Amino acid sequence: MKKNSDILGEASGNNQFRLHLGFHYARHNRTRIQSRDGYARFTERYPTLSKPIENNLYVVPKFDSLVDFDTYRLIMFSSGIHFQELRSNEWPSYLKDVDGVLKVDEHVLLIEKAREHFKQKLAGKIRLNTKVECAEQQGNAALVNGEKFDFVIDATWGHLSDIDYDCFYEPTLLLYYRYKGKGEYPAITMVDGPLCSIYPTEKEGIYTLSSVKHTPLGKYDTSAEAKQRLRDFTDSDLKIKIAEMEAHVKSFVPDFCEHFEFDSPQFNIKTKLLGEHDDRSCYVKTDDRMISVFSGKIDTIFFAAQKVCDYLERYVHGEITPQEMAKNKQGHV
Repeated sequence: MKKNSDILGEASGNNQFRLHLGFHYARHNRTRIQSRDGYARFTERYPTLSKPIENNLYVVPKFDSLVDFDTYRLIMFSSGIHFQELRSNEWPSYLKDVDGVLKVDEHVLLIEKAREHFKQKLAGKIRLNTKVECAEQQGNAALVNGEKFDFVIDATWGHLSDIDYDCFYEPTLLLYYRYKGKGEYPAITMVDGPLCSIYPTEKEGIYTLSSVKHTPLGKYDTSAEAKQRLRDFTDSDLKIKIAEMEAHVKSFVPDFCEHFEFDSPQFNIKTKLLGEHDDRSCYVKTDDRMISVFSGKIDTIFFAAQKVCDYLERYVHGEITPQEMAKNKQGHV
């Protein structure tokens, strides 16, 4: 059941459309490994739902990164992620105060194709325009809006019911820009820490601008508060945010506004785990017939599917002990 009229209408379809390899997460090994493995499985399983970025650069600034370039490179090398280290004469001359650059093979997601693909796969199995008001267990069944099912998988990241993880709700603003030049502009991601990135979308000439400092519109304890923040956001707020995000990216790419013009905003709400280590990995929690999937990236769908299927198979065959059930209810799977 889905409240929207289409699939991939929330965080899964409103993001920077990056199919990660793990380079974005120098401070969290589990996220890197899940992204690396998920990337390989996604591109093999769904080869038509993403496309490669020809010139995809991860840039470590001299003064603003939380790690120096040698440390960053070593972390990625030890994670088994392929990259090409560029010499100073090989990276774009317009980049300012650079410590080092890695060129990597990542993809951009083709969201419209993905919507059509999964709608066909789920034909007759997905119920759109149906808001879930209540999901609960009752005896040997799970009830959704009073209707009986065998199990419920909650993938709302805390928007349906209270989430037990130490997390917060972050309303966000991502900016779309139109490239004014010819050909393709490089994908540029500044790492690591509260930095920014320029990344292409599936639409030719349209890029996203994201800033760790200015993309978030707040940090809230509840889903309701985060939704209210988006409702309260004004055109004046948007102008301020555009100026802040452009100023941020221009500290690394001074001529950004000479190449790009603002097109439109994208709003979203992310549910994130607390902590400065950037944990965006996938967790699955089980409580008898209620299963909760908490995933930071779309490439971890395979990890989530495996955990859910393993749990269902063991549950059906009576292989889960009461002690294990209690443990899974309290912690992560």
